[in-house]
Amino acid sequence: MDYLPIFADLRQRPVLVVGGGEVAARKIDLLLRAGAAVRIVAQSLSPELEHRRQASQVSWLAERFVPQQLDDVFLVIAATDDARLNAEVFEQANQRQRLANVVDDQPKCSFIFPSIVDRSPIVVAISSSGTAPVLARLLREKLETLLPASLGKMAEIAGGWRERVKQRFSSMRARRRFWEQAFDGSFASLMAAGKIPQAEQALQYQLDNPEAIAQNGEVTLVGAGPGDAGLLTLRGLQVMQQADVVLYDYLVSEEVLDLVRRDADKICVGKRASSHSVAQDDINRLLVKLALQGKKVVRLKGGDPFIFGRGGEELQAVKAAGIPFQVVPGVTAAAGATAYAGIPLTHRDYAQSVVFVTGHCRPEDNGVQWETLAKGKQTLAIYMGTLKAAEISQQLIAHGRAASTPVAVIGRGTRTDQQVLTGTLDNLEHLAQQAPTPALLVIGEVVALHSQLAWFGHHLQADGVQRPTVVNLA
Repeated sequence: MDYLPIFADLRQRPVLVVGGGEVAARKIDLLLRAGAAVRIVAQSLSPELEHRRQASQVSWLAERFVPQQLDDVFLVIAATDDARLNAEVFEQANQRQRLANVVDDQPKCSFIFPSIVDRSPIVVAISSSGTAPVLARLLREKLETLLPASLGKMAEIAGGWRERVKQRFSSMRARRRFWEQAFDGSFASLMAAGKIPQAEQALQYQLDNPEAIAQNGEVTLVGAGPGDAGLLTLRGLQVMQQADVVLYDYLVSEEVLDLVRRDADKICVGKRASSHSVAQDDINRLLVKLALQGKKVVRLKGGDPFIFGRGGEELQAVKAAGIPFQVVPGVTAAAGATAYAGIPLTHRDYAQSVVFVTGHCRPEDNGVQWETLAKGKQTLAIYMGTLKAAEISQQLIAHGRAASTPVAVIGRGTRTDQQVLTGTLDNLEHLAQQAPTPALLVIGEVVALHSQLAWFGHHLQADGVQRPTVVNLA
């Protein structure tokens, strides 16, 4: 190893920083988070450091560096744009056996700053020994996506339970098994859900009943977004990486499915119009069955699971079976697809409200309020409406919406092959027949902004001609 990775206790220890600019301010921020008593030597201070000085968070020792300033400090950082001064600070620190860091000058460093993933008290430090700091930063970003925000609080609570666990289990092996089950079971799930009292109750139950550690698993409902894997939430990715089995539907893109943990079982339970491969009741039963086998089950749904995704129905079945569950919301198609198409759902000049509507209703439902839907100055975002586009168009026009109202049919929204077909309400059926699925119908004056704001992929006009989106970066 070029450097020994260590974690230094800087609480109330004096640290000298030579330099008062933005680079120095970034290092000082880290030092203060670690509790250091920061002394600054600089000709002037940046506004941020001046604010910290006035708040008594740092002390401005002097304007000029002299070697004696190193005599009683724990370590020193040189962060000036004067190479000769930085070199002098490093040499004088070495003579006094003080750890020194010259920012962006690796040969003049007896210690270096790693890239940090901070989930205090859990801290992950990544270093390339100064050879490739950008690579270290990229690795840190990947780890940030995998480590939940609740990790630090979970570690803090676990620390408070260590003595009780030690008294309960005499062998180190038993204690290790206890914590492995806690960090991979109900305790961790409840912490992620922000249910701290219940999480501690789960620890107590596990402590009192080591032979009956929960046999049941859990179910997490995850919104996969409309297609682009980049729209998947950070929490959704974390849950997918922990799943034993994932139940997904046809609306979940291959790019999102590729992010599921490699050794997890993946089961397609998709439903399509006129071709329901798996009945809803069967999906509900399968969720319960898998969770009762002790598995971590992720139910992955396109868009947001609570917006025309039957997520509520599925969780009702899970709740009735006494199985713990969580919900991770997703970007719904109406928000994601329209944003990628350059169509704002609301706009002061065009629409003051937006209504989400489904084109699929239960067979016994016949109470569609067409008068309400046909009102002007509002946007209609219609899910699963391509098969009923003709009826939708006819009813809206019959109830007062102008036949010339702008409409868009967004096929495969947010995906690389997204298509946006635009026209007017009286030719909605024709547009819907052309669109690839899944498709979202958008009706309202805001659609007119598509020609100005389209930025992603290509779009089709009503004449059927494909034209590339032009993005003006000026």
